[in-house]
Amino acid sequence: MPLMPLVCFPLQFSRERKNHMAKTKVELIDNFLVVWDPKDGSQLFKSGYFGKPLGIPKPKIPEFKVPLILDLMEGFFLAENGKVVITQGPKKRKVGLVKLKNKAKKLYHFFDEKYAVYKDLRNSGLIVTPGIKFGCDFAVYKYGPGVEHAPYMVSVKPKRDRITATEIVKAGRLATTVRKRFILAVPDLKSNTTKYLIFKWFKA
Repeated sequence: MPLMPLVCFPLQFSRERKNHMAKTKVELIDNFLVVWDPKDGSQLFKSGYFGKPLGIPKPKIPEFKVPLILDLMEGFFLAENGKVVITQGPKKRKVGLVKLKNKAKKLYHFFDEKYAVYKDLRNSGLIVTPGIKFGCDFAVYKYGPGVEHAPYMVSVKPKRDRITATEIVKAGRLATTVRKRFILAVPDLKSNTTKYLIFKWFKA
């Protein structure tokens, strides 16, 4: 029998205390951010599963001896929270938030909306990683990659956009196949709030 959507309802995440980290030196290279010091990179990774160790797609231990690669969204979040200092070029000139955000906007479609969701989930104590391999914006963990399989796949939808029933069914089928919950996140940039709709499925 086909899978049919049963119900969707707002999903609430509890707020947790943020991790406290010392500032880490990061270098901007093209569209990536690099933490060259393995010790600093390991600490940053342990603090919230930020970034990926170079050449280690699935790190089994939090300490490694290679540079850590951050994407621009992670870097912007860390810089905005005063956790990293970003520099660029041989003269190590500091990269400000405005420049970093403008660069990220060229890379991410609807960056403001996606970052609003990323920030809200991170501030809720959840672990957020790119969800491209699942066909969504973010894969979201309660405890972290390597510790569990991501229980949620999140797609961001700007408030002004519409979503069709076909899109919902496709996303739901994919989520069911990979044993995850499909969540639709709709940020409101004016009110600085985000609504989450989680879809459950049943066999008709």
